[in-house]
Amino acid sequence: MKRERYLVKKITAPIDWVVEVPGSKSITNRALLLAALSDGRVEVEGVLFSDDSRHFLASLENLGFSLSINEEKKCVAVVGCGGKIPKKEATIDVGSAGTAARFLTAMLGFSDGIYTIQASEQMKRRPMKPLFDLLEGVGAKISYLEREGFLPIRIIGRAYGEGEKAEAESLSISLDISKSTQFLSALLLITPMIKQGLYIHITSEKTDGSYIRITRKMMQEFGVEVIFDGRDYRVKKDASYHRTSYIVEPDMSAACYFYAAAAMTGGKALVRRVHMNNTQGDLRFLKVLEQMGCAVCESEQGIEVCGPAGGKLKGITIDMNDFSDQALTLAAIAPFAEDIVRIENIGHIRGQECDRIHAIVTELQRLGMRCDEAEDAVTIYPGIPTGGTVETYEDHRVAMAFSLIGLRTEGVWIDNPACCGKTFEDYFEILDRLTGK
Repeated sequence: MKRERYLVKKITAPIDWVVEVPGSKSITNRALLLAALSDGRVEVEGVLFSDDSRHFLASLENLGFSLSINEEKKCVAVVGCGGKIPKKEATIDVGSAGTAARFLTAMLGFSDGIYTIQASEQMKRRPMKPLFDLLEGVGAKISYLEREGFLPIRIIGRAYGEGEKAEAESLSISLDISKSTQFLSALLLITPMIKQGLYIHITSEKTDGSYIRITRKMMQEFGVEVIFDGRDYRVKKDASYHRTSYIVEPDMSAACYFYAAAAMTGGKALVRRVHMNNTQGDLRFLKVLEQMGCAVCESEQGIEVCGPAGGKLKGITIDMNDFSDQALTLAAIAPFAEDIVRIENIGHIRGQECDRIHAIVTELQRLGMRCDEAEDAVTIYPGIPTGGTVETYEDHRVAMAFSLIGLRTEGVWIDNPACCGKTFEDYFEILDRLTGK
């Protein structure tokens, strides 16, 4: 989409929408990595095609993996090499894809090759030092090409020049996951490269999370069990992935924007193929909507959310640490609640595509709303938003979440709507169709 700004069409009646959303970004990228490290060809169906996944796919191709890509059918076939990387020297570009950056860096850190990892200007600002320190601690060598602790880097894998090592004991690593669980997912996913087995001791108070549970479930589906005792993670030696096909779930994060639209308009939205057995943490957002006065029901088609009459939502105080991608969505519908909405324990979202807490407060205030910013929380007061232009900070979730306000407010413009290409490139075209714009 080439428009520099997008004017959201205000609607005057409760919505009645039936929509489909793309595949999950988180599951797509995990499935592609699992396939690349598998023993043989894996066909991944329901793939999300977006800026992030295209960078992931291009990186795999640059590393020498054989891929067959069919965007029309949302299918990618990957020929895995049993935990080996075909090319021993290569340059990859992860763009702005945080998941690709963490997962592929871990994979290259345990390789027997020499690689350069490039990134977008946005990704260059995102913290990577904990992962770099961890990889150096197990024997990888990292040279910073610009700023210490950040991409781009040149990395020499821990197995470079050493060949196969027959180590008797599992590799032991200590890890703090209080700020991000992606580092833990990355290490678990690449265990076929660690033939001696892997033991990870978690040093933080937080020891688990929804994305870790997705990682463990998918690894099990590919034939590798992760043993978790409530504190530490263990994978036995000689782990290997075996699977011929995998189907990616619809993206729950994307579905939530349409469910939120139903909530705030007093209408209803059904998202096809999204069901209660969805493994993604954002499924918990449905419980939040129920507490705010919505009805949630499931049919063969999918889950439907019905908003309260007149879109009169109840206020709520909620810990969103484990499904924080929906903090922006809740913040966008919060002005229409009849009481205060407070979102807590989300300090880690300051280090995502942008400082999302500050973005919430800045953009709500720009639209005339009162809100308070804390280090790891935000409080939003009821009110009537005014029109204005929302700055999106090149953050897809800011763009999609704040478009919701425009459904009930005249004159809301979204700056740089094309940033949604990161995960949901036709979001605004779908919104055009649904609103009759």
